[in-house]
Amino acid sequence: MKRIGILSDTHAYWDEKYLTYFEPCDEIWHAGDIGSLEVAEKLAAFRPLRAVCGNCDGGDLRRMYPERLRWRCEDVDVLMTHIGGYPGNYDARIRSTLYASPPQLFIDGHSHILKVQFDKTLNLLHINPGAAGLQGWHRDRTLVRLTIEGNKMSDCEVITLGTR
Repeated sequence: MKRIGILSDTHAYWDEKYLTYFEPCDEIWHAGDIGSLEVAEKLAAFRPLRAVCGNCDGGDLRRMYPERLRWRCEDVDVLMTHIGGYPGNYDARIRSTLYASPPQLFIDGHSHILKVQFDKTLNLLHINPGAAGLQGWHRDRTLVRLTIEGNKMSDCEVITLGTR
């Protein structure tokens, strides 16, 4: 069993609440627009970090983190990228991959819009954790926690960190 903390769009903003809410987690997954090496290093020092670079991430972060990651967590096939769209309206950069070989869990960021939605067409869970940073037009800063055990996902929690 693994407890996962998921966030996106920190845009170089650090909040100690990340560590508070990720305390029970085994891993942290960041869906891009990290914004600074400092944020990535603080998260990675706290828990194992899987991350993708976002469209606003600079050279160092682009060298450290790929645009797309695919791996297995327990028995769940996970795909994470920064710009992904939504069920029924996936971004052209990821659409063919999703339809050719759908993961069980698809995570993205970019929109700053929190969304946890099951895609019945592709039989996958889509999670966009919203934005955890201050930059952008979102009102509330959010992150998500999820439990993965074997091939089951459960205990999905949306956490509001406060207003922007």
